[in-house]
Amino acid sequence: MKIAIITDSFPPLNNSGAVQVMDLALEFIRQGMQVTVITPSSEIIVNFLIESIENIQIIRLKSPKIRGVSYIRRVIGELLMPFSMIYNLKRSSTSINQFDGIITYAPSIFLGPVAKKIKKNSQCKNYLIIRDIFPQWAVDLGLISHNRLPYFFFKLIEKNLYSTADVIGIQTLANMPYFKKEVSSNLTIEVLQNWLSKEGRGTSYCSIKIDDTKLNRRTIFVYAGNIGDAQGLEIFIDLANKFSGNSKVGFLFVGRGSAERRLRIDADKRKLDNILFYNEINHKEISALYEQCSYGIISLDKRHKTHNIPGKFLSYMRSGLPVLAVINKNNDLEKIIKDNGVGRVVTNHSVNLLVDVVNELLNKPLNDYNTKIRCQKLHKELFSTEKVVKQIAHGLD
Repeated sequence: MKIAIITDSFPPLNNSGAVQVMDLALEFIRQGMQVTVITPSSEIIVNFLIESIENIQIIRLKSPKIRGVSYIRRVIGELLMPFSMIYNLKRSSTSINQFDGIITYAPSIFLGPVAKKIKKNSQCKNYLIIRDIFPQWAVDLGLISHNRLPYFFFKLIEKNLYSTADVIGIQTLANMPYFKKEVSSNLTIEVLQNWLSKEGRGTSYCSIKIDDTKLNRRTIFVYAGNIGDAQGLEIFIDLANKFSGNSKVGFLFVGRGSAERRLRIDADKRKLDNILFYNEINHKEISALYEQCSYGIISLDKRHKTHNIPGKFLSYMRSGLPVLAVINKNNDLEKIIKDNGVGRVVTNHSVNLLVDVVNELLNKPLNDYNTKIRCQKLHKELFSTEKVVKQIAHGLD
């Protein structure tokens, strides 16, 4: 079986989406299939670049820059991206009549034209993986209005993407009503759990050495991932402020995003002595980073009305790291954490309640051997890449 994976997230990017797609591609190969990843790139100077990594064929197609630019430039870049990809894919002389199935990984919602083109040429099914319900989450957070032109524009793009699919894999059952309303009744909609493969491509080296910083010998709460508006991480700056002067607690943020600069400035203004920021590190160093920490931070803005299980939660579980989660009410993640005893959850976004929870964790730590085993067991049973690949392959039959 020949599989094409269409995505805008793939190494050398270090985000959770890139790691997930790489794990997915490698598992398809382990199960005896051929994989071609088709991805945009603003970094290459040629129109296309074809390479092979661990038996994955990768076709990088020159496209406008969509990361690290202004909001307007990103929207324009994402709008042009699929058409640049199609144009440069044709120039690459790559046959797009050869695939037995397509997987489209979203975000981005702008990949619909690419999926439609390849699906038409190969006469095969498209399995659409949705990890981010946009523009709905932007409406929930007040970033755009549901009765303004940008919303209607993004909804058209979203619906075009959905129209290319035969099967849509969503993150949680709680999101099913949204998709039942948004897509045609002849589509199959099913829960496709997030996934993260077992250790194997990691390293014992980490460029961040906490023992060499001011957080040495503290109980470390770490956040590693996108530092954006959707995460609502401001509450953890407030939490760090509550523990300022307490030599037992430290907060470590690793990543980048639209909210990073704002959080750094806020921490500097308050002269917090218990918080450090680092730029994103290679995903192969993540496990070695977590070995130096006690708890992983999960943070979702309280205004979210849709549900998701962040990729970072999977990486915490794989490493045996319990979590301190601040999430929107009724999120399915709350039940997963509580039922499996892998951390503590706060849903009312009260910093005072968070202080109580942290004090409880200081007095009765969760980072023991039994908790580590529970975390790793949850990862193995619920977030298995092997199971995900079999489910997707079944959907493409």
